[in-house]
Amino acid sequence: MKRRPFPRIKSFPLQWVLILPFVLQIFGAVGLVGYLSFKNGQKAVNQLADRLMDRTSTMVSQHLEDYLSVPHKIAQINADAIRMGLLNVRDRETLGRYFWYQMHAYDVSYIGIGLTTGEGVGAARYDGVTITLDDWSAKPPNNWYSYALNDRGDRTEVLETLDWNNFEEIWYTEPIEAGQPIWSPIYTINYPDRVYIATSAGRPIYDAQNRLLGMVSIDVSLLKLSDFLRSSEVSEKGQVFILERSGALIANSGFQRPFRFVNGEAQLLQSLESSDPIIQSVAQQIQAEFQGFQTITQTQKFRFQQQGERYYVQITPWRDDYGLDWLLVISIPESTFMAEIVANNRTTVGLCLVALAVAALMGWWTSRWIMRPIRRLNQASQAMAAGELDQAIEPSRIQEFNSLADSFNYMVSQLHESFVALEESNVELENRVEQRTIELKNTLSELQKTQAQVIQSEKMSSLGQLVAGVAHEINNPVNFIHGNLSHLDGYTQDLVRMLQLYQRLHPADDPEIQALAEELDLEFLIEDVEKILTSMKMGTDRIRSIVLSLRNFSRMDEAEFKEVDIHDGIESTLLILQHRLKARADRPAIEVIREYGELPLVECYPGQLNQVMMNIMVNAIDALDEMSVADRASQLTIRTVANGGWAEIAIADNGPGMPESVKPHIFNPFFTTKPIGKGTGMGMAISHQIITEKHHGKLECFSTPGQGTEFVIQVPLKQENVKD
Repeated sequence: MKRRPFPRIKSFPLQWVLILPFVLQIFGAVGLVGYLSFKNGQKAVNQLADRLMDRTSTMVSQHLEDYLSVPHKIAQINADAIRMGLLNVRDRETLGRYFWYQMHAYDVSYIGIGLTTGEGVGAARYDGVTITLDDWSAKPPNNWYSYALNDRGDRTEVLETLDWNNFEEIWYTEPIEAGQPIWSPIYTINYPDRVYIATSAGRPIYDAQNRLLGMVSIDVSLLKLSDFLRSSEVSEKGQVFILERSGALIANSGFQRPFRFVNGEAQLLQSLESSDPIIQSVAQQIQAEFQGFQTITQTQKFRFQQQGERYYVQITPWRDDYGLDWLLVISIPESTFMAEIVANNRTTVGLCLVALAVAALMGWWTSRWIMRPIRRLNQASQAMAAGELDQAIEPSRIQEFNSLADSFNYMVSQLHESFVALEESNVELENRVEQRTIELKNTLSELQKTQAQVIQSEKMSSLGQLVAGVAHEINNPVNFIHGNLSHLDGYTQDLVRMLQLYQRLHPADDPEIQALAEELDLEFLIEDVEKILTSMKMGTDRIRSIVLSLRNFSRMDEAEFKEVDIHDGIESTLLILQHRLKARADRPAIEVIREYGELPLVECYPGQLNQVMMNIMVNAIDALDEMSVADRASQLTIRTVANGGWAEIAIADNGPGMPESVKPHIFNPFFTTKPIGKGTGMGMAISHQIITEKHHGKLECFSTPGQGTEFVIQVPLKQENVKD
């Protein structure tokens, strides 16, 4: 095909047209505005964050000093009063009323004493509101009483009793061992309606002669620290929390509880395991940045990213003179200070939108200009794909597109010539492929059939060898056991007669022998040994019977025609399938009805004939499994009869039967109605081949839907009669 010439016009490079107008406008406007906005906003945020964290840290530290100094002051007052003799530690009732008055005056959770005698008394505000009195004597059980009090501090009723021992409680033992005022480790107590988390300010107490009387204890509730932290300025958007040096969470400004339940017991929550993502992330950053919580000795500041949000963090160590060593952590999100940045961002976004609108308008106009020739090229390509090869592209004002159009027009002419030659060769090739495909299909069908038969034969041969080998290996030890059981029975009888003679000649001579006979229950032992030997003999008889059936079924030593009793093969097959015949949860046991006739020995391949009967019986049992339990009792009927020179074996079930459309195909290779993976479709095809080709007999199927199916096997009694 000749190309039609087109006139040449002036054109421009495509790269200039697409890139230059857009890059200069967008890059200049957005880059300048974004840079200025970012620099100014970042500077303002850093300054505000540092001021807020410093102010919050100072406020929380001052509160901790005020709140946690009170318990040790109370402990000092009470210890001095006891040393001066103003308080009698033996008068627990007066002491309890005194502590009740102190609870009204101070914001603490517990004030009490524990004595070296094991006694003690204390006033408590466990729920933060109601004051109760704990009073205990020295010796458990039930030596600890909790009393309700009226508005004068009098005991009104017993609320609870339990066993108590001062010397097992850390709030008592640690101040005694230290010999000076200290804080106890933080401890938790589970109540039915609340959890009590506290630390105790403990101090040893002495009398005027400097003799140790016990210790005085004042508790502070650590849950109140969380209430205070929630009131801080930072808590609205950030997070303030207090940690032990172990990383345990003491208090936080959020609403997450600083404890968790493990096996029903409340335990302090580790900050690394907190469900609050901010607390957990800050703890992980501290662990990574400072290699743990113990190494921080002075105020530290750092920043990190969490889910796209930037956070400022300040860590301040807090200690007192009595052993507390905590970390005060403040975390503030950058969004807290974003008001100024948001205003700048609005300006930036506005400028970007204007630049984007201008760029979009120019891009739209430019794309329309460029797309006109491209659309023409696309339409011509689609027409060629549809078979219309007579296409041509006109030139445009873009140099690169003109070169592309020339190449396209040349390609069209070449394709037209190639397609003509290709169509001619394609017709010839299709004819050859069709002929070869028919030959391959026929060959593949024959190959699949032969392969399946070989695999099935090899499988059954291997199975027969395995069964015969297992039967042989089992038979030897079982015969050994069975042969020795009679000797063992005789030896046992002799020992029993010897024992009975000894009992008759020496009745109850030795109390030790008499005690052992009663312990062993000798009469039962003698009686049970006889039963055990009888059971063992029955078991070995059963194993020998199964082994004989397995050997009869495999018959691997009979590769040629042999005269065998068909009934032995049937019974061996039934014994192997006994587990399939038993009752199951979804159906009762299958009843086997034997209608055996007088049948002489039949000349056959025993192993192969057993395989055929096995295939038919397995199919019958599968059909009975599909039948509803309510329909009728499941039955498998086996009938044998000699008919002239032929042996006839009929195997019938009363299952659902098979449709008329299925019966003509049951002996076809690979035909099956079972689900994928349960059947190969080769069982009945191979059975038909064994009967008709190997034994020169017949295998017929009779089935009525809803009533059942019967397979009839006919084989000659003598193979030489058939050959003749």
